[in-house]
Amino acid sequence: MKALSSGEAIVTLPAPERVFISVQQHIGKPAAPVVAVGDHVKKGQLIAAQDGFISANIYSSVSGDVEAIKPIVTNAGKQTHIVIKNDFTDEETLLSPIDENDGDAIAKRIGEAGLVGMGGAGFPTFVKVTPKDPIDILLINAAECEPYLTCDHRVLLERTEEFVAGARLAAKALKGAKIYVGIEDNKPDAIEKLSTYDDINVVPLRKKYPQGGEKQLIFAVTGRKVGVGKLPATTGVCVLNVQTARAVYRAVVERRPLYQRVLTVTGKGIVSPKNLEVLNGTPFSEILAFCGGMTDNARKAVAGGPMMGRVLSSINGYAKKTDSGLLILAEGEANELEPSACINCSRCAKACPMFLMPMYMDLYTLEGKYDRANDYGVMNCIECGACAYVCPAKRDLVGSIQYCKKKLREMSAQGGK
Repeated sequence: MKALSSGEAIVTLPAPERVFISVQQHIGKPAAPVVAVGDHVKKGQLIAAQDGFISANIYSSVSGDVEAIKPIVTNAGKQTHIVIKNDFTDEETLLSPIDENDGDAIAKRIGEAGLVGMGGAGFPTFVKVTPKDPIDILLINAAECEPYLTCDHRVLLERTEEFVAGARLAAKALKGAKIYVGIEDNKPDAIEKLSTYDDINVVPLRKKYPQGGEKQLIFAVTGRKVGVGKLPATTGVCVLNVQTARAVYRAVVERRPLYQRVLTVTGKGIVSPKNLEVLNGTPFSEILAFCGGMTDNARKAVAGGPMMGRVLSSINGYAKKTDSGLLILAEGEANELEPSACINCSRCAKACPMFLMPMYMDLYTLEGKYDRANDYGVMNCIECGACAYVCPAKRDLVGSIQYCKKKLREMSAQGGK
């Protein structure tokens, strides 16, 4: 279903009247607001500061006045949002200049600019480019294996120079790592374009889900295996998303922090599918309206892709750094069957790329036996959604696993297992 939007050139969505910017757009601690209600802010101004090592700065995507700092309940949960009324002057502040040949300065800028993994996970990029282990390969994840999504593909085609420059800068931060691009072979135009750069090693990969999973991609491109519970850095590899690499260019060369991204709006339930450059905090409702709204037979909305995205119970969300898509599924695309009891068919286990047993993780989670689910390796799940996709009982296996992980982290923080 990538054909719905793969030919749609990137269009810049006009700035909204208000932005609602969450302080939790990354793995780790939420950023701490550094502005107050009534403050006037410029586009590119720091509004929430990194709070701890695993956290990330948040910047204003418009110029205007801070109207509120309050918790808002969305489908991502209850999170503090900074609400800014746009004055439409587009008054902007830039980051300070740095030496583009200084790897340490580049790494510091990556942290300062609030860069995170833009493929969905939201892991702070500064942590990735400053590992304890030596890195010899910078691997750009251009697989974009999620059905429907095409935003990274369009960035590779239309923002090629920015992407390549960003990858080169990230390689400098990693002390001269070689650049590899892992890309599925259903993007021949992007493969051809990237192959013209002598220092970019393009590795076409067979179209296969979840080819873009970090561990799967590393093995497919380099032959290296990331051990259970280990990070890619232990194999000498740093993995960055296409748009994260582009964001490095914007942070270093243009001196702009991360406050916008390209996302795909698609599905047979949307009137006019598009790839949009969207400001952080833009309401989903305005994004959908720009695409002509939903069709009469629209049945389900998903933030992200159909496999790893989160189903929206209502269109009350706001664009984040990590949102790669807004998917509106029509009748016939959306699964509307109610989940039923597990029939012990083991299809989920056969589909799992990590060789786990999701049916037992789900069972023990529902029974509140999180330690038992942990014994079955629940923390090693990459949440690709393959198990839920093949489940004939239509069980929410990924949701169950995500909940179990959350409970285990809470137990660990409280001194439990």
